[in-house]
Amino acid sequence: MTFRDGALEGFRDVIPILLAVTPFGLVAGVSAAEVGLPVAHAVGMSYVVYAGTAQLAALQLLAVGSPFAVILLTTLLLNLRFALYSATLAPHLRGPRWPVRLWMASLMTDQSLALGIHRYATKPERGAKIAYYLGLSVPVWIVWTTAATIGVFLGAAVPAGWSLEFAVPLVFLTLWVFALARGRAPVWWAGGVGAIVAILARPLPFNLGLLVASFAGIAAGLIAEHLRDRRRPAAELGNAP
Repeated sequence: MTFRDGALEGFRDVIPILLAVTPFGLVAGVSAAEVGLPVAHAVGMSYVVYAGTAQLAALQLLAVGSPFAVILLTTLLLNLRFALYSATLAPHLRGPRWPVRLWMASLMTDQSLALGIHRYATKPERGAKIAYYLGLSVPVWIVWTTAATIGVFLGAAVPAGWSLEFAVPLVFLTLWVFALARGRAPVWWAGGVGAIVAILARPLPFNLGLLVASFAGIAAGLIAEHLRDRRRPAAELGNAP
């Protein structure tokens, strides 16, 4: 498979998600404007931070006057997942020199991991892994930053009846269902426990329920994976001749 073919395959796979990323970016831009950030800061946030969940969480915490330490800790923890994403994708994206790898890392999103790792695991014979990754990631970056920039300038002019905020959970619900449909028990435990705790912990102040749910989901997934790994040697031993 050529580089062009791999990039086109990635682009075709990410098109359905772009439809949800567009209003998500608009929401981020509108939220930044409504919080009162200067235009340059509001626009630059999407280009520099480029992490929708962390951006919205930080903006919501700013709106309710949360302490800076809470905002910093929340965004840091939300973005730590990208370190895990990098470690997961790194074996498939070796080859380019470090400046190119840094650029590729800056493009990483939840969509890059979900779609990329599925393609690499199910169709390894196709090759063109870097091309596929860029075909996924570059369109998301373009759509996100463009939509967020438009959202900043639209600001309060966006009609409330559009209900753009619905796009935020829609994007992650899509990825959640995608992961559960193709995942194993640890993924199901992480997703299920995280969702339940997020609902139960919603009344906590400063949006701390999101952090609690994240930790609960991660812990549930790790425990399930640990128990699965402990049972596997026993099962293999029982099947030994």
